[in-house]
Amino acid sequence: MQDISAINWLRICALGLIWGASFMFITMALRDVGPFVVAASRITLGALFLLGLLHAKGRTLPDPRQPVGRRIWGFALFMGVFSNVVPFSLLGWAQQSVASGFAGVCMAAVPLIILPLAHLLVPGERMSLRKLVGFVLGTVGVVVLIGPEAFAATGEDFEDLARLACLGVAVCYAMGTIATRLCPDVDRLALAATVMTIGALIITPVALIVEGVPTGLSLQGFLALLYLGVLPTGVAQILLVQVNSEAGPSFFGLVNYMVPVWSVVLGGLILAEPLPPSLLAGMTLILGGVALSQWRALRRVFLRG
Repeated sequence: MQDISAINWLRICALGLIWGASFMFITMALRDVGPFVVAASRITLGALFLLGLLHAKGRTLPDPRQPVGRRIWGFALFMGVFSNVVPFSLLGWAQQSVASGFAGVCMAAVPLIILPLAHLLVPGERMSLRKLVGFVLGTVGVVVLIGPEAFAATGEDFEDLARLACLGVAVCYAMGTIATRLCPDVDRLALAATVMTIGALIITPVALIVEGVPTGLSLQGFLALLYLGVLPTGVAQILLVQVNSEAGPSFFGLVNYMVPVWSVVLGGLILAEPLPPSLLAGMTLILGGVALSQWRALRRVFLRG
């Protein structure tokens, strides 16, 4: 049963803001360390934050000695790899060779990948023409928002491979979202902590082997990594599990339309970057697509109010 309530609308809006701001902090962190260290740092910090919160609340990780516990750990392994380790690493590597706008467009395609997967794999997630048109409209809105420069060549040696990596990231996020919905019912904080712990155990040795122990980390770089670990990784994992469990993967996919909007707006407000003239048109298309795809849910929310 889907619960597309006002609280879940607030949760995905919060996720859009948190993840939209993360692009600024990733850029700051990459000045001091490599992409694998960035991924390892944020996942490990996120795991420590969630484990500390879990301990403070007197809860524990799922028991792997129990059959249901083993199933939960299996889903958590899949989610840790495809929602965190692989996409964080690939995206950090790819953004060294592709225009950041291209990565943004790829992330906006995540809902379109989720839609058929959810239709096939998740009970109650039916793909309708209205949803499909709404999601396509939202993706077009992101393309308009970012502009044609997203598809301009950068001339980097690995650009074509990096573009494929960005598309791979979108597929990973979609697969991780479906797995989160299909996971057996469990305490959501415990699930989030399990996912992050598994991710940290996988990515940390890889980062140390590939890039070594980071040296010369500035205060700005440290604060950027701290933000990335606590909010876009730790807190966001809790919200991600909550929204997926209650409202379903198709609804959760809408957050990928909000991330580029916040990224552009915050870049203008905080970094004094010029706001694109396509901002209003892009946001109109995005909001129109969201409203069309979730029309019935929006009506229920307003009628309750």
